[in-house]
Amino acid sequence: MYDLQLTAEQLGIRDAVRAFVRGELKPAATNAQRLEPFEKPLLAGLLRQASGMGLRALALSEEAGGTGADNLTACIVLEELAAGDVDLAATLGTTSAIARLIFDETMSAGERARHLPAFVSDDDCHLAWAGHDPEIREALYYHRAAGPEPARASAVEQENGEWVVNGTFPFVANAPVAKLIAVRVAARDRAGGERACVALLPVSAPGLEVRALGTTTAGEQPAVAWHHGPGGGLALANCRVPAHEMLGAVPQACARFLQSVNVQAAAMNIGIGQAAYEAALDYAKLRRQGGRNIVEHEAIGALLGDMAIRLEAARATLWRAAWALDHPAAAAAGGVPPLPLHHVARVFAAESIRAVTESAAECFGAMGVMRDMPLQKYVHDSLVFLHGEPGAGAARLLVAEAAAGYERPGRR
Repeated sequence: MYDLQLTAEQLGIRDAVRAFVRGELKPAATNAQRLEPFEKPLLAGLLRQASGMGLRALALSEEAGGTGADNLTACIVLEELAAGDVDLAATLGTTSAIARLIFDETMSAGERARHLPAFVSDDDCHLAWAGHDPEIREALYYHRAAGPEPARASAVEQENGEWVVNGTFPFVANAPVAKLIAVRVAARDRAGGERACVALLPVSAPGLEVRALGTTTAGEQPAVAWHHGPGGGLALANCRVPAHEMLGAVPQACARFLQSVNVQAAAMNIGIGQAAYEAALDYAKLRRQGGRNIVEHEAIGALLGDMAIRLEAARATLWRAAWALDHPAAAAAGGVPPLPLHHVARVFAAESIRAVTESAAECFGAMGVMRDMPLQKYVHDSLVFLHGEPGAGAARLLVAEAAAGYERPGRR
């Protein structure tokens, strides 16, 4: 049965992260001097401190040296972190999700022994995933087959057993801070067989280039620079990968990873909304107009009430989606609706939090748009979630197809 009662362990992790956010992260992230410029550098020192708390390996199994958090616990933690700084939350959430994918679900025991100790012992070791979500392309072809998409990276096996990887990715989350990058490739072996694989590349690998956003080669379009967390382009030119660094991609594991990314995005979005709501509530209790605090004015009270309702509804939708990912048997048995609840949660959170942040800014009046105030950043961050891939409009069509029971031709 779906249970909203958090365990003692979940409450303890949440409270520890909340204390860190309120005591150290949020004051640094919302400092007026940091908010004023358009570019806000990553808080590297606090990122390292959060990594030392175990948040970098939050989703990694305990056997592998992580915390072993499920999707619901990860969402609770990322909401708290994003209320302090969404860029730091995105960096940690990305590394944590990739760590579970490659170390727990993709690597063999020998591969894990080669890479895991360095990852666990180094608080500055972050991970990046260079791969495409097939559902994003499918969403653009409502009720018709999308057709195969050319692979963004390919790998060809050489006579000596090595693989040569080539390809480009316009945007890879965590690329500027990653020490190890997992690249989804279309691999062709010496016998001519083709399959999907994951190539593990250290960021120092010859032929691997991490490009700053906006840096392009001839004929390429510049990448969009509005995003959460550190990101950059990735170019692979004749990168040589030893045979033991080519992991057999598990489609189901990759699908679960991408679903986790969606619920984590919704969690971070809700954290932004919670921060905006708390800022508006605190201000409404202090600001006086017409002889009383504005929280006593009906118009402000209605805004605050709507914000609280939207936050609670978005959080409940998210928790159910996260719970469903952690309990796949419930979906198989009909315990949850046959819908992509990770998309439901992301779309509902994106639209709800956009309204929350704009209402919070309205409570501040003209101060809500000042660059040295956090409200303008909360509004900006909510819009990134609303329009970032796969986008609320595209994801909504995937939900509609599931509701109609539509099966795309050629889908397995």
